[in-house]
Amino acid sequence: MEYVKPPLSIDQQIDLLISRGMSIPDRDRANRYLSHISYYRLRIYWALFETGSDTDDHRFKAGTSFDNALNLYLFDRKFRLLILEAIERFEISLRTQIVNHLATTYGSHAYTYKTVFRKGYDDCFAATTAELNNSWETWIEHYKGKYTEPEFPPIWSTFEILSFGQLVKWYQIIKARKDRNVIAHTYGLDSKVLGSFLTCLNHIRNIAAHHGRLWNRNLTFQITIPKEPEELCAYFNPDSSTRLKIYNPLALLAHLLSAISPRTSWPSRMAKLVASLKSAACAEMGFPDGWDSLTLWSESE
Repeated sequence: MEYVKPPLSIDQQIDLLISRGMSIPDRDRANRYLSHISYYRLRIYWALFETGSDTDDHRFKAGTSFDNALNLYLFDRKFRLLILEAIERFEISLRTQIVNHLATTYGSHAYTYKTVFRKGYDDCFAATTAELNNSWETWIEHYKGKYTEPEFPPIWSTFEILSFGQLVKWYQIIKARKDRNVIAHTYGLDSKVLGSFLTCLNHIRNIAAHHGRLWNRNLTFQITIPKEPEELCAYFNPDSSTRLKIYNPLALLAHLLSAISPRTSWPSRMAKLVASLKSAACAEMGFPDGWDSLTLWSESE
């Protein structure tokens, strides 16, 4: 089938939405938003308010307004920013844990010892040395200018310039499970759970950093839900139909933030933001019934 839909002006876009049953009482306001947030980006948010019939040409449910979609879009923007805040806090902690453990166990240049790692080491090391060769960070320049042996800076200097994705790969190729577990136990997890979470979290971070939609999105990766302790397991949604939704990774992220800083306000701030949505929109993200009564999302004392 040939694609024959013509491009529409903003006024034509507004007319089309009105013809499908969307209430737009202020055309100038809608025009302003559609001039800066594309129709195509917003359409995924107003899809929730369509009747769902394949024969009605995307008709909207009675009472649907432009603000219904706009408010969901604005929620998603705040949602992404709050998630990025938490990832930043966790990333810095994880980087510190990896560096401290490897350095004190294997020495200042642990990352240069291939025997400490498993399959994937060559690619990780090549990517890291490429970062070092292209870096203009003052501490890297200082090392290059002062020392000749070893060729590369110590791990605590080198790992500061790595992306989160590179850091995740380094953790996952540490050969000894006991070493991975030492790092994971910092957060009350085992290495299998932390490893699966890091893969998923890197995916979420990339979506959020590029302003992608996280509300109602099916993620590419799912996390391994912890089997113990019992109180931690109770925070997750066991429904297999929601395994690719963001709720379970979000619950684990809240747990990690609480492990790093027991008095953190992040879980309660996230709960307050999500509670601003209607239950149908929460369910689209995999939030289970009664999620807001779990202590995980309570205000820290």
